[in-house]
Amino acid sequence: MAGTEPIGTSGAIATVEYVRHRNALLVRARLTDLFLDYYLHLAFHGIQLAPEHDRLLKATISAFTLHCASRPRTEHIAWTINLQEPRLNLFAAGDNEDGNITGRVFTEHVKASPRNLLYIETVHKRDPARRSVVEFSGSDIFEAAEKFYSQSEQRPARFFDLGGEEYALLASHPDCDIPWLQRVSLEGLRELATHEIVVPMERRLYRWQCGCNEQRIFRILAPAMRQDPDELFHGEDALRMECPRCGALYRVGREALEAYVAQERS
Repeated sequence: MAGTEPIGTSGAIATVEYVRHRNALLVRARLTDLFLDYYLHLAFHGIQLAPEHDRLLKATISAFTLHCASRPRTEHIAWTINLQEPRLNLFAAGDNEDGNITGRVFTEHVKASPRNLLYIETVHKRDPARRSVVEFSGSDIFEAAEKFYSQSEQRPARFFDLGGEEYALLASHPDCDIPWLQRVSLEGLRELATHEIVVPMERRLYRWQCGCNEQRIFRILAPAMRQDPDELFHGEDALRMECPRCGALYRVGREALEAYVAQERS
């Protein structure tokens, strides 16, 4: 069974600001500490990613965290990016109430498709989940996220890599100066406060945290255990289970899972 992960950093701060007279939202975050905790998570569970897969997941987490910070605190959000070259799925999940971010890479049983696909699911309080699907070309995650904004959110947005693991999102609000937003350069974004009136709104803390544990893994396996335990365990006394959200590895004993299912029935 996976043990308790070591305590990481205090997390990364995302600043949310409003560009007055341009009617645009600016979100900035230096994600060094979030990435440090991500690497601690990989090391603790013995997860090894190819360099290119690691780069793509970090880009996904960067765009995703900025998007989360731009959304209401009551939302829970998940992205799944289906890439064809390289053939893999990138997953990210965020809890805006607790400020938790997690994610992982899937390299097996990845769906083949004529185009790359970005799936977005957003849950607000107890409302039904809202789902969007966006097709995109290439493997630029920021471009995929920008297409989601233009197509599904129906408002333009720009994502920027500012260097030093700092990233920014510039998103339009009603009556936004769209031509201005579309021509803002990387250097212009860095110096935005010297040319525009930028009003601070809030600061949000995001940590790398999945929240998976033994009980959640048992709940995932319980239906298969009730249906055909022999097929599930293939004659073994235990099986290895990956958390579908963060890839954490768990060793699940058959007796322990049997006891869990029996308790559910009682």
